Amino acid sequence: MSRLERLLAGLKTFYGRLPGPPRDAFAFFVWEVLSNHSTPRKRDAAFNQLKRLRVLTPDSMWRAPVARLEPAVAAAGPYLEHRMQRLRTGAQIFRRSPDLSARTRSAVPSALKAIKRLPQMGGDGGAYRMLLFAADHAVLPVDARLSRTALRLGYGEAGGTFTRTARSIRQAVGAELVAEPDVYRGAYLYLSHHGGMTCTEADPHCAVCPLSADCPHARLAGVTDLS
Repeated sequence: MSRLERLLAGLKTFYGRLPGPPRDAFAFFVWEVLSNHSTPRKRDAAFNQLKRLRVLTPDSMWRAPVARLEPAVAAAGPYLEHRMQRLRTGAQIFRRSPDLSARTRSAVPSALKAIKRLPQMGGDGGAYRMLLFAADHAVLPVDARLSRTALRLGYGEAGGTFTRTARSIRQAVGAELVAEPDVYRGAYLYLSHHGGMTCTEADPHCAVCPLSADCPHARLAGVTDLS
């Protein structure tokens, strides 16, 4: 077992089972739109309402009356108009390109090109999450939370741009993980969740962190393992 695998095992014990995003490409797109400027609780509430309305396919969402969709989407929080516009645009793109889901499973460069046609999926974060969770590619999405956790644990180096930093993190993590989608899904879920809950930006909770004994950042901060 590599060091990173041991660290991930510690996070799994600490947090328990974490739910992942939907595995269907369109449902994942909806989940991603609802996630922006929202909280997990509000996003899940909105997504579950849409699921109960049975509008998680491109055709059903496109044909659903706006008045039926808006109360469910509003449960995700502010920016209702923007969310509705993105969802409707995304549904239309999926309808006009029935092979879009299949194209996300092609070679990564081609898959990324297809995904980035969708609203809100132009950056690497959402696109890589779709590759990982909805298209079974063993890739690592690097968002701000995962980046913070990985760098503090000693994986990767902060570069001049976020793209360089993300590339460095992917290379360092990839050296210690089996290149299988399920392994990468677990790594992303727990490292990103840890960055949001414990390894926070301004005031990291190193004193209760299950990884403090093997964390360079915690050692520099003079924190000892209290577990």
